[in-house]
Amino acid sequence: MELPALVLMPLISLMGSSEKNEVSYFLIVIWVLHYANRTLIFPFKLKTADKKMPLVIVGSAVLFNGVNGFLNGYVLGYMQPQLLDPTSFHVLIGGMVFFTGMGINRWADRSLIALREKQQGYQIPKGGLFEYISCPNHFGEIVEWIGFALIAWNLPAVTFAIWTFCNLSPRSLNHHEWYQNNFDKYPKNRKAILPYIL
Repeated sequence: MELPALVLMPLISLMGSSEKNEVSYFLIVIWVLHYANRTLIFPFKLKTADKKMPLVIVGSAVLFNGVNGFLNGYVLGYMQPQLLDPTSFHVLIGGMVFFTGMGINRWADRSLIALREKQQGYQIPKGGLFEYISCPNHFGEIVEWIGFALIAWNLPAVTFAIWTFCNLSPRSLNHHEWYQNNFDKYPKNRKAILPYIL
């Protein structure tokens, strides 16, 4: 479902006539790092052969990822964006935020996969950010795209960061509610997606 984003953003960015600098290439590389993992690595680690997904969700995801990849690629490739200096505050902080989010996201995904491999059925995740929130994997992805938006400093990147929060927050609240309904001893102080807040 995320293949259009993996292909379109770097392709359009690189084919476009806009002048590129180190920040352009950095944005392309971190985009590909995220989407190569989501498209080519992560799905094969999951054992979800029996789970089904409605076609409307698949179609919506493909459409969204195509539009998102196109818009982010088009700005970099064709709209002559005012790219920041590679040593600017936005790029340095944004890079740290992005890789922190990526680390959280991948750690949480690995933890959940390992938990499923150890025991049959669902278990209460523990340790690290799982002590504070039910969905650190979603939290990490939100942090990633905030970092990307800080580096890119353009409308499609900021819009994508906001959309990621708006998309993953309800999903996290739903997961959180499911845990609470299915585990009597689920930690009462644990939030859904933002430690101490939501």
